[in-house]
Amino acid sequence: MYIYNVTINIDESIHDSWLTWMKLEHIPAMLDTGKFSKALMTRVQVEEDIGGITYSVQYRTDSKETLMKYYKENAPTLRAQSKRFEGKFVAFRTELEIICEQ
Repeated sequence: MYIYNVTINIDESIHDSWLTWMKLEHIPAMLDTGKFSKALMTRVQVEEDIGGITYSVQYRTDSKETLMKYYKENAPTLRAQSKRFEGKFVAFRTELEIICEQ
């Protein structure tokens, strides 16, 4: 199992509209690709020097191969949908391999 983690710092001026978009549009669209079995959105409890509010969204997938298919088949389109928030957020992505779950 793998987790595709996206950490996003969002400017407070657009926070509410971005959060609504994430919950009602973006996360459902990610799940609709069929490449992720579930998503977990969390608010990071550390204040950043750059300001804003930081979230981590973790999408669970069955394999590295499925994640690679997402990058090739879906990522460009889904990432482009965030264009309306351009310049108001910083995001970085990490891939996590689940070694043990208890």
